[in-house]
Amino acid sequence: MILESLKQSLIERLIPGDAWTPGLTAARSDFDLNPGAERPERLLKPAAVLIPIVAHATGPTVLLTRRSDSLNSHSGQIAFPGGRLDADETAIAAALREATEEIALDPGTVEVLGLSDAYETGTGFLITPVIGWISGPASVEAQEAEVADIFETPWDFLMETANHRRDFYDPPEGGPRRHYWAMPWQERYIWGVTAGVIRGLHARLYGVQAEDAA
Repeated sequence: MILESLKQSLIERLIPGDAWTPGLTAARSDFDLNPGAERPERLLKPAAVLIPIVAHATGPTVLLTRRSDSLNSHSGQIAFPGGRLDADETAIAAALREATEEIALDPGTVEVLGLSDAYETGTGFLITPVIGWISGPASVEAQEAEVADIFETPWDFLMETANHRRDFYDPPEGGPRRHYWAMPWQERYIWGVTAGVIRGLHARLYGVQAEDAA
């Protein structure tokens, strides 16, 4: 019953998948917690991620990955399966393709419920989060060149705002302190864009918090 209630809430409150267009405006960004940071005018590169919600009988979880330590960028970080859109590709198609390539997730096992708000990264990507529902345990396998590990985090943990932390770092090259969302879980440090996207999904489902509206 709890699973069906969550699924129905997602369907009702997410953006319908067929409403996606390449020119969507970012509703959230890396700049939300850094309003004083320089935000260049630029053409954002379209990308998509899949947020796979796994419907276990014991409760829903969210499937995440740890990026390979050998990657040139964002190595070792926690991420959702995803990447840049190919030419003439939709966000949903890209998210499912990337999940197949990175973790061998069969797209036939994923029911797309809708989209969360587009997110602008500091590195110039416009990410569309695609929310997928997987009934029962997910059959996955890491593509070792890109993914070091695959794990699941309880949905209830990620949706509890008491677990949403505002952390910061001081750039080694100097400049202003940069703030970001973080949701440490067990030995995993979920932060940055991934945490910001999760925070955005929470806001779409449960309402905007004061920290987001500031």
